[in-house]
Amino acid sequence: MTTASHLGIGMTSQRTRNRMIARLREQKIRNTQVLDVMSRIPRHLFVDEALASRAYEDTSLPIGLSQTISQPYVVARMTELVLENGTPRNVLEVGTGSGYQTAVLASLVPHVYTVERLGQLQQRARHCLQDQNLHNIDYLHSDGGWGWSDYAPFDAILVTAAPEEIPESLLKQMAPGGVMVIPVGPKQEQELMKVTLTKHAYEVDSIEPVVFVPLLNGSQ
Repeated sequence: MTTASHLGIGMTSQRTRNRMIARLREQKIRNTQVLDVMSRIPRHLFVDEALASRAYEDTSLPIGLSQTISQPYVVARMTELVLENGTPRNVLEVGTGSGYQTAVLASLVPHVYTVERLGQLQQRARHCLQDQNLHNIDYLHSDGGWGWSDYAPFDAILVTAAPEEIPESLLKQMAPGGVMVIPVGPKQEQELMKVTLTKHAYEVDSIEPVVFVPLLNGSQ
């Protein structure tokens, strides 16, 4: 629900979003489509009201249930990597979380399939995304490590929590020529990886160090 204080923040949020975009440019985010979409999406509506005034800072923020919304730079960088070889027809997002990354993806690609193991987070995100008139999204309450084989293969997979190893089940759901962007490793040693499925093999590129919540098993 949008409250009066959220509306007050919304009145000034375009100015703060513009500052966020300027910072992303300084951080070498180059994809103009990503920057344009992030300049329009009201990130403050995807966080708790008490933290809304911090929504455009370049930091991750808690969203409850020991989960976080990723910092804007990480959202932009991961999305940029998904689009690096062209716009995918469909994207599997593992870890809906707040729904902000989902909103960015759904504003850029024809269809997003998003999986979340925590039912409370999924419901909150779904309502927020529907309020943003984003209807090209399918939702699944399930363990993200299993992916969503019913709709595989996917042109792109974006994972918003870190397993210690890349799940074999997700590799099997990649389309030929597809990409997966995923943080991998224990908490203090995680690397953002880009996996590309070529004709003959999975090619894995290490992008940069990151810190994500762990990818856990089981749904609630």
